[in-house]
Amino acid sequence: MFSLLVNIPANATWKQNGVTIAGGHGQGTAIDQLFLPRGLFVDDDQTVVIADYWNHRI
Repeated sequence: MFSLLVNIPANATWKQNGVTIAGGHGQGTAIDQLFLPRGLFVDDDQTVVIADYWNHRI
């Protein structure tokens, strides 16, 4: 079972045009690919951390 709790403020704003920070080149093992991403964390400094399960990397 997977559970996800997200707290997005009612006054949150979003960029009109997003930027791809990981992936975007299909599933795989290359440095610019993700293979079974299983976790996403954004800290207070807006640093994004992605757990890539199959590639054994963060």
